[in-house]
Amino acid sequence: MPKTIREAWFWEKLDGDVRCNLCHQSCRIRPGKRGICGVRENQDGALKTLVYGKLVAANADPIEKKPLFHFLPGSTAYSIATAGCNFRCLHCQNDDISQMPRETGRIPGDFFPPDEVVSEALHLGCQSIAYTYTEPTIFFEYAYDVAELARRSGLKNVFVSNGYMGREAAEKIMPLLDAINIDLKGDDQFYRKVCGAKLEPVQQNIELFWKKGVWVEATTLLIPGYNDSESVLQELASFLAGLSPDIPWHISAFYPMYKMKDVARTGIDTLRRGIAAGKAAGLKHVYAGNIAGESENTICPACGETQVERMGYRIVRNSVVEGRCSRCGSILAGVWS
Repeated sequence: MPKTIREAWFWEKLDGDVRCNLCHQSCRIRPGKRGICGVRENQDGALKTLVYGKLVAANADPIEKKPLFHFLPGSTAYSIATAGCNFRCLHCQNDDISQMPRETGRIPGDFFPPDEVVSEALHLGCQSIAYTYTEPTIFFEYAYDVAELARRSGLKNVFVSNGYMGREAAEKIMPLLDAINIDLKGDDQFYRKVCGAKLEPVQQNIELFWKKGVWVEATTLLIPGYNDSESVLQELASFLAGLSPDIPWHISAFYPMYKMKDVARTGIDTLRRGIAAGKAAGLKHVYAGNIAGESENTICPACGETQVERMGYRIVRNSVVEGRCSRCGSILAGVWS
């Protein structure tokens, strides 16, 4: 058996079929078939992961690119991914690797054992490993093994996720995770129409990770005519603020991609409406996620002094002192060192 094929976790037998419980898609998979993600297969009545260590991407990225603005600003994250995804987002920005297994049956990538990932991260001077680009849940077994080694080596672990993992998987990875950015993509109608999923499990996981002490930031990609109405913006902002006003919310601009190439890109006024909705709901930190020079600085909510000045993914100035505002001494929520 190839090194990249291993028995999967979180499944049960169902009369020859198997039920995958890794995420909330809860796929029932017939013999010889794969789940929605395209990378978990029923082989002779046992569920196998086909992507253990089979990397399609490995890069040293600024942590701000995840985006995480309140987690070790200015540091570098060694960012890895395998092919596959448990969503079918029509606007996917990485469809060439996320949707390939489902659409073509092909699973590209080269085998890198967990210890080599950790060694390379240390060699490059990274402070964390980010499981990103595609959905890390679908390469959970590999991510977990890497994360265990990373933790023992003094590295932090970061998920960039759609937040659809099952409760058992979430609770298993949680002790090894230091931070997670979860996409809060839209209302339930948006999830069903555009992503092939539902909103409620995502909200449950955002709440779960936050209450369990994993640092959480949320991202919403605003798509004109789909999830940028005032009512949707207010709904999303109110949900986050209801959990904690300290959760940073990144409002990002959509660019025509994948199956939404005929949809207009997001204008700056739409981003500003999203930022205004977040602030009106009581969120302390709302950012324009991918527009350089627009609402990207971290400002102390107590005194209004800029504490982290950014230009794109670059930190121009970081004045935070031991997690506090350098001017008034107020605590700034986040992981700063």
